[in-house]
Amino acid sequence: MSLFIELINPTSEQLGSSPEEFLRTHDAPLSIQITGKDPYRNRTLITLLHGNEPSGLRAVHRWLKMGRTPAVSLTILVPSVKAALQAPVFSHRMLPGFRDLNRCFKPPYRDSQGALAKEILRKLVQSMPEAIVDMHNTTGSGPGFAVCLHTSNEHLSLVERFCQRLVITELRLGALMETEYSAAPVVTIECGGRLDTEADEFAWDGLCRYFEEPDVLTPMKSDWQLELLRHPARLRLRPPCHLAYANHPQTDADLTLRQDIEHFNFGIVTPDTHLGWVGKNGLSVFTLSGNQRVEDVLVVREGAIYPSRPFKLFMITTNPEIALNDCLCYLVID
Repeated sequence: MSLFIELINPTSEQLGSSPEEFLRTHDAPLSIQITGKDPYRNRTLITLLHGNEPSGLRAVHRWLKMGRTPAVSLTILVPSVKAALQAPVFSHRMLPGFRDLNRCFKPPYRDSQGALAKEILRKLVQSMPEAIVDMHNTTGSGPGFAVCLHTSNEHLSLVERFCQRLVITELRLGALMETEYSAAPVVTIECGGRLDTEADEFAWDGLCRYFEEPDVLTPMKSDWQLELLRHPARLRLRPPCHLAYANHPQTDADLTLRQDIEHFNFGIVTPDTHLGWVGKNGLSVFTLSGNQRVEDVLVVREGAIYPSRPFKLFMITTNPEIALNDCLCYLVID
């Protein structure tokens, strides 16, 4: 028995008047099949893997309500419906006590989230897509970008339909992007901050190109080149850590970050850039993936944190729960 409700070329009544009504009507993971001008080819879009990242869903709902016809047939998967509907709507990454779905795409598939991830992988095999896009929002404010594991012409061409900035990573976290169940190029699209109105338009513009262009795997003719950011390191917090966001150091915090820290997203920070303050445990509150040491990238001067060398930050979060349980940010050293 499938974990998904299957909708084939849904009617306007089935879609409801808003994305929220659409989700409430069905109240379960959704698999939407749309017949394209070329019914023998398929592209797949996954959105709302995280219940608090709605830009992709809003773009999908808007596009479906307009009754447009895609270039090829589409499979659209909307998994985390119940998390999205948990009040207040679009505020929960996953249901309380559940694992992050985008960390479940590797064995063992031992719980309900693992079973849902396994079902998504089965659907990717079943639909035999020529391309797969996984659409997200970032928790902090910032511009849109793409992430992928490979830099083939097909991957780069697919990214060009959405944005001008690509992060190439070797990190393996159990994300959908890492799947080897399909030979198709897989890219993650981060539309920007989940509360940014620009993120919804970013999702809409890219989705229309992805759905409607006859060929999305051939390079576009443009006057710009993709900005490639390679080998990101993942900056995490070592538990237990009391994290605060404020404009001055909090006496009971192990780490106080500037309230405007997310404004550094995709900006280059230098040894003069003040990032926050540490408590008595100093830099030991941080861990850093890869071969770099925390001391290679951060330094403390009179209790304040500064970069020890220039680097670029992205996906900085101001959500303490995500910062503590997943990741504070990523950084790339040129």
